[in-house]
Amino acid sequence: MRILKLVLAASLLPGLAMADDKKAPSSPSAGKKEVVERVVAVVNDAVILESELAARMVPLLNEVASITDPKERARRRDKLTSQALDDMVNEELIVQAAESAKIDVDSSEVQAALDEIKTQNNLDDAGLAQALTQQGFTLGNYRADLRRQLLRLRAVNQLVAPKVQITDEDIRARYDQMQRRSESVSAVQLSHILIKLPEHPTEQQIAEGKERAAAAILRIKNNETFAAVAADVSDDAGTKATGGELGWFQRGSINADWESVVFSMEKGDVRGPVTGPQGLEVFQVTEVKKSDLKPFAEMKEQISREIRRKEMDKQTAVWLEELRKKAYIDIKLV
Repeated sequence: MRILKLVLAASLLPGLAMADDKKAPSSPSAGKKEVVERVVAVVNDAVILESELAARMVPLLNEVASITDPKERARRRDKLTSQALDDMVNEELIVQAAESAKIDVDSSEVQAALDEIKTQNNLDDAGLAQALTQQGFTLGNYRADLRRQLLRLRAVNQLVAPKVQITDEDIRARYDQMQRRSESVSAVQLSHILIKLPEHPTEQQIAEGKERAAAAILRIKNNETFAAVAADVSDDAGTKATGGELGWFQRGSINADWESVVFSMEKGDVRGPVTGPQGLEVFQVTEVKKSDLKPFAEMKEQISREIRRKEMDKQTAVWLEELRKKAYIDIKLV
């Protein structure tokens, strides 16, 4: 049961740490060669321990374990481990920036967050303790990690948010863009060509799939009909006989990763390859239905929040890059 995570800022809080004491340990006594704990990264005067990285990797290892190809499994595990460690370095840098700016979180705020987690997961104190034990945490460890999560969120709000300035002109420009482009499309009639891939494809299989998709698109550009190409090469047995027809889709009824693509297409457009749950997709929009947007006054606040969120993500990434350039970071993972 993966619970016990207060949703604060997903891009900043991807997991749990095992302890709050992050300062580098003192050197072992002379002559002793026993390895008590391995350091996998040094971030200024703090360290990230192998046990902390291992705890971060626990929810990710199920995905790796299901990969049957040993080389691909090892490659995927190494990639996920590197990404997890990189996230942990960023988190440590944010905590250090918060401490340098004298930003703090008091115990009452940590308790309030803990109470909210219990409410979200319908747990009492005993249930919380049991769930923490099952995941290898103590209440003390978890309180310390919650404090660090709250500290990171507060640091972003105080040190990054002031850099984000949204003007009425920005909002109006976005609204005008919405009128001209995809947001005015309320529904699309869609056809597809599916290039199937295994559940955990190798890089070679992905490359071969992209080559097949590119070849299909080239045939369409050379004046073959989409339906004919779909009937010839699509791996979707349920639609290839009808030229890949999928039918009509309203906004919000299609895979979120696909929606931004297909709702920006005009009638007759072909786009791909787009990654999907079964492999690679090539789409054609055969018809579109458009609807009028709500008046600007009714959408102004919604658009403002959307622009601010995107700009916050952008400014946070820039800020993190600046922190990394100024920091001493030594990755010891091999």
